Amino acid sequence: MLEPNNADQAFDITVAIPTYNGAGRIGLVLEHLKAQVKATNLRWEVLVVDNNSQDNIVEVIKKYQSKWSSEIPLRYCFELRQGAAFARQKAIKEADSELIGFLDDDNLPEENWLSEAVSFSQNHPEAGAFSGRIYGQYESPPPEGFEKIKAFLAIRDHGPKIKEFEPENLNLPPGASLVVRKKAWTENVPKKPNLTGKIPGLFIQGDDYEPLIHIYQGNWKILYNPELKTHHQIPASRFEKQYLTKLSKGCGLATYQLKCINASPQKSLVLFFKILLGNLRRIVVHWLKYRNRIDSELDLSVFWEFYWGSFMSPFVNTGKGVAK
Repeated sequence: MLEPNNADQAFDITVAIPTYNGAGRIGLVLEHLKAQVKATNLRWEVLVVDNNSQDNIVEVIKKYQSKWSSEIPLRYCFELRQGAAFARQKAIKEADSELIGFLDDDNLPEENWLSEAVSFSQNHPEAGAFSGRIYGQYESPPPEGFEKIKAFLAIRDHGPKIKEFEPENLNLPPGASLVVRKKAWTENVPKKPNLTGKIPGLFIQGDDYEPLIHIYQGNWKILYNPELKTHHQIPASRFEKQYLTKLSKGCGLATYQLKCINASPQKSLVLFFKILLGNLRRIVVHWLKYRNRIDSELDLSVFWEFYWGSFMSPFVNTGKGVAK
């Protein structure tokens, strides 16, 4: 039942779920999609992008297809190239709609998520992409200081009003619960991403920001819609210091590459020294203020690694990767 795309059919929105070894997680996402209460007047489809998983994700999708509504296609496709950036590119190519809503395989949409996404896109045609509030759904209580670093785990709440993100300052939404226009993506985002996401031997983040910067450069706005709400499931293992410091350093390592998108050689050279000196200052200030607490307090450790990653980012060759 893993049918290919039907090119003769078009939808209001495609819900794309990139997944790697998500057989144990994706079922709950699909159940939340089945419960979309205000989507009865919409034509929509679900597209699962298997990013070279090694688990039984195919069997799980087949099981759901057997009991899925015939009016809402549940499709599957496979992307061999490892990395979330490649999975998103595959979703854009395969989606049979102009609007694509991305959900991670651990990101649970609220019951009006689909209708809100379509409605907002119609009311804001200037938006090439938009995101919303992402709440944390925790397996265990978050550790002390987590509130200061929760953005590293794609937990975001920018308040009750619509706002415009600032890509030039890397003020952007994560890839989870991101809605994009296919036209904005295909006309501006390169087919070959520079930052590909977390893969073995390469732990540089920024793969969700890279396409948004390109979309912004194409004169589209990136907006925040407070009524678009999802819940990010966070297992207890994500609170471990080793994981969070590695994650924050990976975010920092993408700083220079993201800042240099579409920058001239002259501006790239200026950015090289600006990022180097700016983050050296942050490291020194952080150490002077917190040197006796960096190792013992989680939030201080996480920002310490982020500053070091940002400082190192001008020297990173994304083509070769960074060893774990």
